[in-house]
Amino acid sequence: MIITNKKIMGCSNLLFFLIYLFSLSNLLIIQHITAKPDYVYRFCLGSNYTTNSTFRKNLNILLPSISLTSIIRNGYYNATAGRNPDTVYGSLQCRGDITSQDCQICAETAAKDIITEERCPNSKQAIIWYDVCMLRYSNQYYFNLMLDTPGVYLWNLNNVTDPNKFNPILGDLMNGLVSKATSNDSLNFATGDTSFSDFQRVYGLVQCTVDISSSECNRCLIGAISELPNCCGGKQGGRVIRPSCNLRYEIYPFAESTVPPSPPPPPLSPSPSQPSSTNTSTTTPNLLSTIAFWFFCVRRKRAKTQKFDDVDAEMRSTDMQFNLCTISAATNNFSEANKLGEGGFGSVYKGTLSDRQDIAVKRLSKNSGQGEQEFKNEVTLVAKLQHRNLVRLLGFCIYGEEKLLIYEFMPNASLDKFLFDPNKCTLLDWERRYKIIGGIARGLLYLHEESRLKIIHRDLKASNILLDIDMNPKIADFGMARLFVLDQTQANTSRVVGTYGYMAPEYAMHGQFSVKSDVFSFGVLVLEILSGHMNCSYESDVSRDLLSHAWRHWKNGSALELLDSTIKDTCSRDEAMRCIRIGLLCVQENVADRPTMPAVLLMLNSYSVSLNLPSAPALFAGSTSRGITQIVSVQTEETSYLMNLQHDR
Repeated sequence: MIITNKKIMGCSNLLFFLIYLFSLSNLLIIQHITAKPDYVYRFCLGSNYTTNSTFRKNLNILLPSISLTSIIRNGYYNATAGRNPDTVYGSLQCRGDITSQDCQICAETAAKDIITEERCPNSKQAIIWYDVCMLRYSNQYYFNLMLDTPGVYLWNLNNVTDPNKFNPILGDLMNGLVSKATSNDSLNFATGDTSFSDFQRVYGLVQCTVDISSSECNRCLIGAISELPNCCGGKQGGRVIRPSCNLRYEIYPFAESTVPPSPPPPPLSPSPSQPSSTNTSTTTPNLLSTIAFWFFCVRRKRAKTQKFDDVDAEMRSTDMQFNLCTISAATNNFSEANKLGEGGFGSVYKGTLSDRQDIAVKRLSKNSGQGEQEFKNEVTLVAKLQHRNLVRLLGFCIYGEEKLLIYEFMPNASLDKFLFDPNKCTLLDWERRYKIIGGIARGLLYLHEESRLKIIHRDLKASNILLDIDMNPKIADFGMARLFVLDQTQANTSRVVGTYGYMAPEYAMHGQFSVKSDVFSFGVLVLEILSGHMNCSYESDVSRDLLSHAWRHWKNGSALELLDSTIKDTCSRDEAMRCIRIGLLCVQENVADRPTMPAVLLMLNSYSVSLNLPSAPALFAGSTSRGITQIVSVQTEETSYLMNLQHDR
């Protein structure tokens, strides 16, 4: 039947319009119910497995089983697949306020996502976080164990207007939620909110995995709360996420169990508007606009993490700043297979960028008291230095707690790897050793005299001399370096840092350093290159250090006996004698008697220049300065010396 009456057509159009709105609202609800969870972060840990391995087959059995609704209880489930040594342990923990259906959707997403190329394609241990669930698997048993590392921070980029008022209120809220979560029948989960102004409230959530005890949950959450001042102090929102617990706060509702939402803060970039409905079944738990607030950050901080607001703002805006994802991909997520070495500062990894360029990535340790200062020094100093005998800084990365320095890759590693190895030392013939001594001298001269900055390195040693593919030396590691003004000749510090065996006595005992303290270190290095022995570990029947050994040979007229046996018969005797003499001149006890680096380079390159006779070296057993045992006693009496003097970083 065809209806032609206009009134009927008008009613019909209105009816169809209402039906359309109803259908659209239902569609939006369905889309929310079936929407995938928002990915937050992941850690890929442990060794790698191969694609066709038994471990991977067991993992393929485990992951689908975790997403079955029938076995998820209280938002938690764990399972095991396979036998040792290929056993896989896995678990799922959903947020305590979501439905079982949303939990299953998150579990299904995580199970598929965690083994993709973008996440953790070959790792035997992995954790992946979404806004409403966490999935984890491992080749090691971890059920019922409280684990607080590795961890992730996220924070809202916006600041609260009155942090002095806000922070205590936030602390009280979060501590109250911990008590609530660890009480009976709480399933280690709690949400709540409180007022911090006439018009604003702060909302919080805390949760632990169901498998750990209330006391362990309390310990994990209290530790996480203690991190908030470091990562999120004064911020409008923040998260601390750990394997066994997590917490979150915002100045707007974000969990299903909180009161109807107030308008969120303005997003940093255009995003979909938030639904205004108070129906919690149709309120998206974590809307896209929320994601715009989050700034990426990794792993937990030490309580006294120093902020790097004073790193050159100009450098931050240049192409020297790398993206963490780029460096993580280049180093295979900082895998052990890519590690080149480590010291007190942290670890160094080899990486390959997408353009096939090899790089060396220095990842500052979270446990190094000097790591933060090292980072500032190397970014602000090394980037401004350009010399063929200095390692070139390609860039840096500051992402949350992660602080990375990206250098040109040196395929032959450091000088000590050759010099003190009984097999590799044969690759250092006389010509190469002489070339290395000259290159180090030119690099040090540039630092002291020729660059636009006057820099005292303070930690010159064999492990800080890197070798390129042609065995050319390049000075590295400027974490201990100090900048002098143009006419400055000396400085004092109560914080003595460096490596024993290379430090000038005036610096080790009194904290006085200058270009002459670098000259002393250079002299030690020259004698090590000539002899193949490390100063701080050298010991013979008549000498307990290399300097004493070299001085005795010089006084006895047998200086060439100092030389490494691999070069003794093939070296240029004149060049060798000149280098021994220069080394001894550089390590003299009297600071004024030591040559400057311009004089050193002149002595190395010109045979027409007459060389002075050296006097007894500092720390020589018969000299007037306090000996080695006395320096050790100074370390014992001075806490700052003891804490910062390192045998070998």
